[in-house]
Amino acid sequence: MTTFAVPAAAPAAPAATAARRRPLPLTALQKLLLPLGAVLFDVLFYQQAVGLNLALYTLFVVAATLVGLPRHAAVWRSGYFRLLLAGTLLSAGAVVWYGSGAAWLACVASLVMLLGFVNQPHLRLLAFALLTALGGAARALPGLLPYLRLPSNGAGKWSRTRFYGRLLLAPLAVLVVFHFLFVLANPRYAALAGQVFEHLGDWLLALLPAISLPHLLFFLVGFALTAGALVVVPLHYFQDRESRLGEFVRRQRDRVASLGVRRPDFRALDRKALDLRKEYLAALAVFGLVNALLLIVNIIDIRWIWFGFVLTPGFDLTQFVHEGTYVLIFSILVAMGIVLWFFRRNLNFYQPGLAALRWGATVWVVQNAVLAVSVGLRNYYYIQYTGLAYKRIGVYGFLLLTFFGLVTVLLKIWQRRSAFGLVRLNSLAAYGLLLLLALGNWEIWIARYNLNARFSTLDLGFLLEMPARVLPEVAARQQVLDGMRRIIISPPGSYQEETATPAEARTLIQQRLAAWRRAYPRQRTWQSWTRAESAAFDSAVR
Repeated sequence: MTTFAVPAAAPAAPAATAARRRPLPLTALQKLLLPLGAVLFDVLFYQQAVGLNLALYTLFVVAATLVGLPRHAAVWRSGYFRLLLAGTLLSAGAVVWYGSGAAWLACVASLVMLLGFVNQPHLRLLAFALLTALGGAARALPGLLPYLRLPSNGAGKWSRTRFYGRLLLAPLAVLVVFHFLFVLANPRYAALAGQVFEHLGDWLLALLPAISLPHLLFFLVGFALTAGALVVVPLHYFQDRESRLGEFVRRQRDRVASLGVRRPDFRALDRKALDLRKEYLAALAVFGLVNALLLIVNIIDIRWIWFGFVLTPGFDLTQFVHEGTYVLIFSILVAMGIVLWFFRRNLNFYQPGLAALRWGATVWVVQNAVLAVSVGLRNYYYIQYTGLAYKRIGVYGFLLLTFFGLVTVLLKIWQRRSAFGLVRLNSLAAYGLLLLLALGNWEIWIARYNLNARFSTLDLGFLLEMPARVLPEVAARQQVLDGMRRIIISPPGSYQEETATPAEARTLIQQRLAAWRRAYPRQRTWQSWTRAESAAFDSAVR
C-alpha cells in the first residue's frame, strides 16, 4: 500500500495553497480499487441488513491492503498486526455464521485497528491504533477531492482527451457497423441481440428509480469509507505520544546544573525524601484501614452469599443484584485506581518501607478479587431465580476483565510496571473478550435457558424482541408456558407491564412465527444472509 508523507509546514502561502490543491498521488491499483470498492459498498449495504455483506466488504479491504503492502514492510513483523488480522478474519466469519451485534462490532473494530497498525506498525496500544486509522482516513479524504474537480486551463488535456476519444470511437464505430451487418444476415443473431437489448433496457428502467439523492449520498459515504481504508496517509501523532511512554516506572531524580556540571541539589533531595515519606505513611494508612474494612465486608459476603444462600420471601433480589453489583464493581475500580496512584512514581523505590507497602497493596488486591467473586455469585443467584439476560452475560464478561486487571495491578506492584503497560495488557484482554463474545450464539442460549420449567415467571416480551432466528426455538419450547404462574409480554423498557395467560402467550408466539415465515422469503437477500437465520427459517418451515 503506497503511503504519502504530509509536509510539516509550508514556507509560503502560495505554496501551501498549491499543496492543498494538489491531489494525493495514487497507484494504478488504488485508482482501480477506489471506485470498485465504492460500487461494492453500495451493492452490498444499500437498504440491506448486516450479514454476508459486511464479511465480503471486510475481506475486500483486507485483501486490497495486503496486496498493496510492500514485501519487506515493517508491519509484517508486527505481532499486533498479525493478531488483528486473525481477529478480523475470525470476526468476519462470526458475522456470516451468527450475524449478532457482538460479531459485527468485533469485525468493524478489528478492521479499523488493523488499518491503524498498517499506518503505524510500531504502535502498541489498540486505542491509539484505532485513533490513528480514523485520523489517517480524515486526512486522506481532502487529498482526494481534487480528483472530483473538472480540469481547468487544460489545452493540452483537451487535445489528449480528443486523442483518446478518437482512439475509442473508431473501434466502437466498426463494432456498430458489423453488428448491423450480422443482424441483417443472421436472423438468429438478430433475435439474440434483441433479447440482450431488451434485458438491458429493463435493467436501465429498474436502475433509474433507484437513483435518488439518498442513494447518491449513500454511494458517496461508501466512497469515503473505501478511500479512508485503502489510501494510507501517515499519521505520527499517536505514535510520537506512545514513544514517550515506557513499560516500567523509572526513578525520578532532582538535579541542578552548575558551571556546566550536573550536581545533585541536596536541599531538593531532602524535601523530596520528606514528601516521599509522607506519601508512604499515607499509603500505608490507606491500605491498612481499607484492608480491615474490606475484610469485614468479605467475611459477611462469604458467610451470607458463598455458603447456604437462600432466597427468603419478601427479599428484594433486584436491589440485591443491581444496586449491590454496580456499587461493588465501582469500589473495585476505585481500589485499582488508588493502587495505581500510590505506585505511579518514586514510591516504587522507597526501600525503608517498600516491602510493607507492597504486601499491604497485595492483600488489598486479593481481597478485591474475593469481592469480585461475591459479585459473580450475586449475578449467578439472579440468573438462577429470574433467568438469563444480556446484562448478566455482560457482568461476567466485565468480571473476567476485572480479574485480569487485578493480576496486572499485582505486576505493577511487584515489577514496577507503568500505567501504560497496564493499559496495553488490559486493552488486549478487552479485545480478546470482544472476540469471545462475537463467537457466541447468545440469543439462542438465552432462549433455551429461560424456557425452563423450573422458572415460575417468564419475560416472553424480552424473548420476542430478540432477532427473528430465536422464534423457532421459542415455539419448540412453548409447552413450558403451561407451568408458568406469570408471563410478561410487554417489551423491555416499557412503562406498563402486560401479562398473558399460557394460551394467549402461545397464540402470540404462533402469530409472530407465521408473520416471520411470510416475510422472510420476501425480505431475504444474499447480501444480508447469515447461516443462523437461514437454518432457523428452514427449521421453522419443516
